[in-house]
Amino acid sequence: MELSTWLTFFAAAWAISISPGPGAIASMSAGLNHGFKYGYVTIIGLVLGIWSQLLIVGVGLGALIAASSTAFTVVKWLGVAYLVWLGIAQWRAPAQPMVAASDNGEVVTQRALILKAWMINIVNPKGTVFLLAVVPQFINLKHPLLPQYLIIGGTLAFTDMVVMTGYISLASRVLGALKEARHIRAMNRTFGSLFILAGSLLAFFKRAE
Repeated sequence: MELSTWLTFFAAAWAISISPGPGAIASMSAGLNHGFKYGYVTIIGLVLGIWSQLLIVGVGLGALIAASSTAFTVVKWLGVAYLVWLGIAQWRAPAQPMVAASDNGEVVTQRALILKAWMINIVNPKGTVFLLAVVPQFINLKHPLLPQYLIIGGTLAFTDMVVMTGYISLASRVLGALKEARHIRAMNRTFGSLFILAGSLLAFFKRAE
């Protein structure tokens, strides 16, 4: 995978990781209910969920890309539309504080936290649509596929680990301070802008020849 191709994917990976979603809620829930050190294992489950989705989705991507340049173009603009739509939706999201689920005081093992996080991410529609709409555009069929999938999987794992670490830390320390509508609105618009930026970058991306 060329550096310019990877950098474009890297930007999209940050956008999808940073945006609030099931993975972010799972991380904040772990941080709020179990603290940073104990809740950190949630990230292991989330990353395993991403890799599981990538493995499932990746089975059919080669044929999709090989079909025709028209198919590539359609998938590309679907990806652009999806990212921009997410950005607009995030901009318009109500200024409501995110609330993490409670474990009702029950003792939860770290193994259970990992399994729960894996289940959350493997059925996460945001991640599924991202992989289906965006990942095919970064695959070059003239080069071995396995190394490309490993790079994509490693990139997604890295960005998710960094971002979810931040969410867990945030939840265990200062999440309670984000109560005013203007704070939530600013956060939503920041996430929305990141999505729109990623979509704009994708619009200028060209297929590897």
